[in-house]
Amino acid sequence: MAFNHLPAGAHDALSPFSVSPVTHSVPMADYQLPRSAGARSAPRTVLDRLTGAGDRAARITHTEHLPPREGRHADWPVRIREEVVAAVRAAGIEHPWEHQARAAEHALRGESVVVATGTASGKSLSYQAPVLSTLLDGSEAPNGRGATALYLSPTKALAADQRRAVAELAAPLGNAVRPAVYDGDTPVEEREWVRQYANYVLTNPDMLHRGILPAHPRWSSFLRALRYVVVDECHTYRGVFGSHVAQVLRRLRRICARYGADPVFLLASATAADPARAAGRLTGLPVAEITEDTSPRGELVFALWEPPLTEHQGEQGAPVRRTATAETADLLTDLVVQGVRTVAFVRSRRGAELISVITQERLASVDRSLPGRVAAYRGGYLPHERRALERALHSGDLLGLAATTALELGVDVAGLDAVVIAGYPGTRASLWQQAGRAGRTGQGALAVLVARDDPLDTYLVHHPDALFRQPVESTVLDPDNPYVLAPHLCAAAAELPLTEADLGLFGDAAAELLPQLERSKLLRRRATAWHWTRRERAADLADIRGEGGPPVQVVEAATGRLLGTVDASAAHTAVHEGAVHLHQGRTYLVRQLDLEESVALVEEANPPYATTARDTTAISVLETTEEIPWGDSRLCFGSVEVTNQVVSFLRRKLITGEVLGESKLDLPPRTLRTRAVWWTVTEDQLDTARVNPEQLAGALHAAEHASIGMLPLFATCDRWDIGGVSVPLHPDTLLPTVFVYDGHHGGAGFAERGFHTARGWLRATREAIAACECEAGCPSCIQSPKCGNGNDPLNKRAAVRLLTTLLSGAPTE
Repeated sequence: MAFNHLPAGAHDALSPFSVSPVTHSVPMADYQLPRSAGARSAPRTVLDRLTGAGDRAARITHTEHLPPREGRHADWPVRIREEVVAAVRAAGIEHPWEHQARAAEHALRGESVVVATGTASGKSLSYQAPVLSTLLDGSEAPNGRGATALYLSPTKALAADQRRAVAELAAPLGNAVRPAVYDGDTPVEEREWVRQYANYVLTNPDMLHRGILPAHPRWSSFLRALRYVVVDECHTYRGVFGSHVAQVLRRLRRICARYGADPVFLLASATAADPARAAGRLTGLPVAEITEDTSPRGELVFALWEPPLTEHQGEQGAPVRRTATAETADLLTDLVVQGVRTVAFVRSRRGAELISVITQERLASVDRSLPGRVAAYRGGYLPHERRALERALHSGDLLGLAATTALELGVDVAGLDAVVIAGYPGTRASLWQQAGRAGRTGQGALAVLVARDDPLDTYLVHHPDALFRQPVESTVLDPDNPYVLAPHLCAAAAELPLTEADLGLFGDAAAELLPQLERSKLLRRRATAWHWTRRERAADLADIRGEGGPPVQVVEAATGRLLGTVDASAAHTAVHEGAVHLHQGRTYLVRQLDLEESVALVEEANPPYATTARDTTAISVLETTEEIPWGDSRLCFGSVEVTNQVVSFLRRKLITGEVLGESKLDLPPRTLRTRAVWWTVTEDQLDTARVNPEQLAGALHAAEHASIGMLPLFATCDRWDIGGVSVPLHPDTLLPTVFVYDGHHGGAGFAERGFHTARGWLRATREAIAACECEAGCPSCIQSPKCGNGNDPLNKRAAVRLLTTLLSGAPTE
C-alpha cells in the first residue's frame, strides 16, 4: 500500500473546520478605539498590549529586535538629467542612497544589474531614475518616439501601483514620460493607445508571453526603441514559473534583436543568495549585482508565536493546537481596535476570507464602524474588486487586511504599523518580504509569525537561528526543463522562423528537442529554419504559471454571475461537487463541476461544515539519473510518473473538526511526469532500527510527511509545491521506499535540491520528529494537513529510529 501526500492545489493550508472558538485575551473594556495617524506606539509597546492578559505571553517563543540603521547618501551619476533630479527632489528625496546611485550608474553604462537589498530600501528609484532620464533624452529625438522601457512584475497589483508611482514622479517632466499598464484588465479601447503612444509600458510575464510577443509586428515601433527592461521582484521567478519566465525573456531578446534593439535588464529583488547568478540564469545575460543596503531602517520587533494546545483531538486522537487562522484573526482584531494599521498574510485564499470574516464579527461587538475597515484580498477577485481594495488600503480607509501573497510584492502601502504572518510562507525571502510591508516610511514596526500546526513551523519557532541567522535561499529554476522549453521553442518559431543561430539563446537542450517537435508535427523545417505548422496559437502551449490549464470559473447558478476563478490544478480538490466555497465572506456550495467547460456552478448556502478532499496516489520510476550509497541504503534522484485521483471528500464540523460523513467522487485521474528524490532501506537496516513489519508502513509514512514539511528549509519552495509517496515494498526498487517529488510537470528543481542537501535535510527531519512533545504524533511533527490517507498509519517512534539508522550511513559532507 502506498501512502501519499499531494502537492499544490490539494487542500488549503488554513481550513475553516479547524477554527476553535476565539476568546479575546484583552478585556473589551481595555480596548481603545483607533488613534490618529500621528499617535503611533512603539512596536514593543504594541506587542506588550497583545500579550498583556491571559496566557498570551507564553505563546511567544522568541522575540528578535532589529535595531534602526543609519543610511548613507551619494550623488546621482552625472548622466542623470537635471530635470529628473529635480523631480526626485520635488518628491522629497534630496540625495539617493549609495546603492541607488551605483545601480543607476550600471544602467547608464548599458550594463544589466540586479539590486538585491531589503524591503523599503528604494529599489524602485534605482531603476526609475535612469529609465526616466533615458526616456527624457528620447523625447527630444527627431523621430518623436525616442526611447521606450518595459516593466515586468509578477502581479497586476504591483504593476498598477508602480504606474501610480511613476506618474507622480514624472509629473514635472510633462509629456516626456507616458506610463501605461497593459495587462488582462486593460480595456480593449485603451490597448491601441498603449501600443502607439506609451513609452513606459507596465505589464506582467503572462501578457508578454500571450499578448505582446505573438503580436510583435503591432509593437514594432515600441520594441525597436526598447532601451530598458525592468524585472521587479525577480526572486519570485523560481521553480517552474521562473523557468517559463526565463524562456519568455529569451524570446523577448530575440524579437528585440530582430528590430535592432538590445535592451539592458534592470532587476530588483528581495535580499537573495547569489542574486547575480540567479538573475543571469533568468535573463541569459551577465548581470552585475548590488547587495549592500545603504538605506536607513526603522526599528523592527519580530515575534515568533506558537498557538496553545486545545482540548480537541484530531485524526487518530492526536493533540491539536489552536489554528493559525483563529490566532491571526484574534491578533488582527486586537491590532485594529488599537488603531494599529495591519496586514495579515495568509497562505490560502480560503484562509484570507475566513480571517476577514472572523475579524469583522469580533469588531462588530466593539464598534459598529470598525468591521467595514477590514477586508480580504486575494487572487481570483475580479479586477474592479482588486483595484478598490488597493485604493482603500493606500488611502488608509482600511485599518486591517487579510491578504494572500497577491499583496506581498512591493505594493507601496505607506503607514502600516504591523504585519501578522499566518504560517511560515515557505521561504525566508518571502518572510522578510512580508515583514517588510510594515514600517515602510521609516517608523518602527511589529512583525509576528504565527506558527501553524506543522513540522516546519514548529521547528522554526523553536529554532529562531534558522530564521534570523541564516541567509535567504538561492533561487531555483531550470530553463532547460523540456516540459518548459519545448512549448517556448514552438512559440518562438511562430513569432519568427527559428534558425540554428537562435538555438544558443534557448540553451543546450534546444537542439535535442527540435527533432521531437518535428516528429510531433508541431514544427517543420524548411530550408534553414523551423516553422510553426498549426493554426492554433503556439503561445497557448505554455502554461507559464504551471496551473495545468485554464482557470475554472466559479459561477452563481441562479444568476449567472461570475464570482471569481480557481486554478485548474486546484479544481479537483477545491470546487468538486459538494465542496464548500468561500467568496468575500459568503459561503457557497458547489452543485456541479464541468471540467470540459472549466466552470463550477455554485449556490449560496450556510452549511455547518467545511469540506476536505481525499485522494489516492501511485508512483513509478521512469529513470534514475543519480544514485548515492548511504551505507546499505540508496539515495536516488530521477524521473518518475505520479498518478493521482481525488476519490471522496469529508464533511467536518466548523468548530471541532469532527467528521460528519464521507461522500464518494467520480473524478478522472491525473498523471504527472516529474522529478523526485527517493531513498530505500534494507531488511538488515530495519532490524538495526528495530522496525518490525507491523511498524514499517507507519514509520515510512511518518518520515515522508516530516521530510516534506522540512524540505522548504533547504529548497526555495513550500510544502504545497511538492508531494510524496511512501511504500513498504515498491515494485521498481523492490525495497521499502520514500519518494518526495516536484508537483510540476518536468520538475521544478526542488527534489534535486533535496537530493544534494539530503544529509542536512533528513537530519533536520529526524530532529523535528524527535523534539516534538507529543506522544504518538501530531500535526506539529508527522501529521499532514493534506494526507490522502487520513494520517493513518503513522508511527512516530519507529520513524525516528528508521531515520537514525538511515543517517548513520550518510556520506560525510
